[in-house]
Amino acid sequence: MMRVEKITNAEQKKNFQAQQQSLFDLAEREKIVREIVENIKQKGDQALLTYTEKFDQVKLSPQQLRVSEEETEKAYSLVSKDYLEALQIAKKRITAFHRKQLKNSWLDREEDGTILGQLYTALDSSGLYVPGGTAAYPSSVLMNALPAQVAGVQKIVMVSPPSQDGTLNPYVLVAAHQAGVSEIYKIGGAQAVAALAFGTETVPQVDKIVGPGNIYVTLAKKLVYGAVNLDMLAGPSEVLVVADGNANPAYIAADLLSQAEHDVLASPILITTSEKIMEEVQAELIRQLPKLARKEIARQSLAERGIILLVDNLEEAWEMANFYAPEHLEVLVDNAWEHLGKIKHAGAIFLGEYSPEPLGDYLAGPNHVLPTGGTARFFSPLSVDDFVKKSSVLSFSAQGFAKVAKAAITLAEVEGLTAHANSIQVRMEKK
Repeated sequence: MMRVEKITNAEQKKNFQAQQQSLFDLAEREKIVREIVENIKQKGDQALLTYTEKFDQVKLSPQQLRVSEEETEKAYSLVSKDYLEALQIAKKRITAFHRKQLKNSWLDREEDGTILGQLYTALDSSGLYVPGGTAAYPSSVLMNALPAQVAGVQKIVMVSPPSQDGTLNPYVLVAAHQAGVSEIYKIGGAQAVAALAFGTETVPQVDKIVGPGNIYVTLAKKLVYGAVNLDMLAGPSEVLVVADGNANPAYIAADLLSQAEHDVLASPILITTSEKIMEEVQAELIRQLPKLARKEIARQSLAERGIILLVDNLEEAWEMANFYAPEHLEVLVDNAWEHLGKIKHAGAIFLGEYSPEPLGDYLAGPNHVLPTGGTARFFSPLSVDDFVKKSSVLSFSAQGFAKVAKAAITLAEVEGLTAHANSIQVRMEKK
């Protein structure tokens, strides 16, 4: 079911880490995406409609690209009361968590009257990509749109590929309305990313693009970076469970499967100190797998990307977990909180047997848009910070200027920038 290894040397560690997908060596696909991006940039709506017909098998007019109020109202009639209630619970918890991330602008006044500070302002607009296809992801709508709304972004523009009948999933539409999305367009793929980055006659240009997608969407985001800001380049999902001999094997197996069903490239990983747990988890996977709707996807993920690492002690487990820097890290060991300080690199950390990763996916509160592919070593989860920018504020008094002017001139002269030095010198000579 899942292969078992005991990693004992540096070379094996590298092989373990190497199973994480690289997003930067896909030359052929990048060539295709580059052509799409350039066509959207040059031809706007014309190219956008052509690609929508080609890739989504939907023929739309420019007027049909934007979702109407009537379509959103109809979506409400197609979803259940239970779904609306669940959406409200998730919205409330996610909003409350992200409100705690808000920062205040600040000013610091020195004794001589000089004032220095930092000004926080929200982005004017943000684009949100929501995957389509066989699955609906209203949770992704909430996780991407609500932090932007909390931050104060005035225009949130959502794009999602249409079904073959030219509609969007009603659960996604309702989630978008609840999350305060301003405009919704029936476009997907690399062409949708390019439209958000450069604008077309119909689709507005935005300041930042967030949200997950397939490899073509990810490569398009990579190519448009600079013209627009991004959240991150997300890869296949990962869960790494650290378990001792007292962990519940049924819980471990269920949590591994919860990620395996995402994608055949998803990485379900167990690091354990117990051979007994290893054997019992394998048995539980065999028992639980046939019950899943997406069992074939999960089966392939377990077989090709799943791994169980046997380690001698928990210190080795934390070393390997930090080395891998997973998207999701579950800690199923006795006294889980005592080990938190040993974890350096993980997108989200789930402590204890009643904190399964799917709670984080839907409604716990923290964002489920997380760094993958080992990038948790230097990236953080999506947050309110992603939708604000900072400006420095400087106001020197005459007295404060006099204190630092000579030193500034010295530094300018060392760099050979005489106009910089002159800008300061003329103020020193002022009578």
